Amino acid sequence: MTVTAASKTTKQQKITKEEELLLQDFSRNVTFKSSIFFYVNALIVSTIPLWLFWKIHQMEPLEFGILWVIMTLVSTWLVSFAYRNSKFVLKHKFAQKREDAVAREVLKSIPDDKKMPKKEKDERILWKKNEVAEFESTSFAIFYNNTLYIFLIILFSFYLLRSFNPNFNYILSVASSSGLLALLSTGSR
Repeated sequence: MTVTAASKTTKQQKITKEEELLLQDFSRNVTFKSSIFFYVNALIVSTIPLWLFWKIHQMEPLEFGILWVIMTLVSTWLVSFAYRNSKFVLKHKFAQKREDAVAREVLKSIPDDKKMPKKEKDERILWKKNEVAEFESTSFAIFYNNTLYIFLIILFSFYLLRSFNPNFNYILSVASSSGLLALLSTGSR
């Protein structure tokens, strides 16, 4: 391979900044800020069963503290996993549904006297559409998964596993609820 051929292949392999940002918008990866946001929300919703099992099932925090910490951390990770998966699926659906409205809003905000190339208008529309879809998909993924998680905890704890010992009831309720939530989030809705 000659030097010119090698330089041509490296030029072709380089990704521009715009292409990198566009690929990032369509990937399953979330930003560090979103990841922290998901883990904090997942931790909050994962601690809700603690109150149920402490007050209703009469499990003492000092006696079962280690078990509670372990299961809360496992549940936090699984619920956060469900948030990420749901957000990925929902983001593209919201982006498609909001495309026309966002385009009208962006075009309205651009002054008529300002001559702007079509490419720049399209880039602004795409950026705004991704921003709106990101916010809406994050909010809805958290709301939907939290609601489903709490429903599953109540279903397992008070109906399906009510005759079990409180220790096993807690372990199975939390593991089943968070595991089922993570499993359901992997499908395409």
